[in-house]
Amino acid sequence: METRAERLSPLPENVVGISVSRRKWNGVCVDVNEIRCSGRAEHPLCLEGQTRLSALLEEVGSPCEPRLREGRPCAIGYVPRQLNLMPAGMPLWGYSADSRMVRDAVLTFDLKDLGERLGQSLGPAELGAPRLRFADDRLWTLMRLLAEAVDDDDPAAQLYGDGLIAAIFAMLGSRRGERPSTRKGLARWQLRRVLDYLESRLPERVELSELAGLVDLSQAHFSRAFKASTGVAPYQWQLQARLQRAQAMMLTTPTSLERIAEATGFADAVHFGKAFRRAHGTTPARWRRDRKR
Repeated sequence: METRAERLSPLPENVVGISVSRRKWNGVCVDVNEIRCSGRAEHPLCLEGQTRLSALLEEVGSPCEPRLREGRPCAIGYVPRQLNLMPAGMPLWGYSADSRMVRDAVLTFDLKDLGERLGQSLGPAELGAPRLRFADDRLWTLMRLLAEAVDDDDPAAQLYGDGLIAAIFAMLGSRRGERPSTRKGLARWQLRRVLDYLESRLPERVELSELAGLVDLSQAHFSRAFKASTGVAPYQWQLQARLQRAQAMMLTTPTSLERIAEATGFADAVHFGKAFRRAHGTTPARWRRDRKR
């Protein structure tokens, strides 16, 4: 599937450049697009062959406007942090009278495939009609968090993104204003099976669908039950376990921080240091030194 940058080559009038970061979670393709402009711009937003959910993350210049047809203004007034939900086969255009920079996140997906992955019904009737310029702060925040994780190569980012996708579509698939039902935690045998699996796979990437499949639950149900049982989301548990393994290595071996970072799945010592400091309020080197006195 071509990115927006590839589809819009050569670039439309007044569009100076387009950069795209792409990643897949749970079979959902996530594109983060940054478009730089020099004035009035109108161009197709592409990916019309897929069902799409988009979120406007940032804009500099006059407001951006989604249009169903080129040259025809949107009938819905401006909405900050706007979201758009479009079915496959329906094109969408973007317009701005004087834009300088626009950044958005676009999720493209197959309803049947995604519904099977998440264990919930996601047909056209559940998602509703095409929606332009609608606002939902919780949904927009989930989209922003997903966009921020697209370039994160940490193993925990896999479970993190999978969980965000499950939360986004649980919210879209539920009836308007209805929150997901509260469920109890995992049974003791279920929790033990999942934790044993996570420990055996450290520090590799693990998908949420793998964990949910171990106990025969939907991903959304599993995520809620796991957090009810442990107090943290699956990706947080995985990250904490990796940091605990790193602490054990720092206390019991002379291994360098660079080697410890590699052994526990971090890109390098810098990424390891940032994650450690967020969790423990100090650097790995200082933590190790203080405990060797």
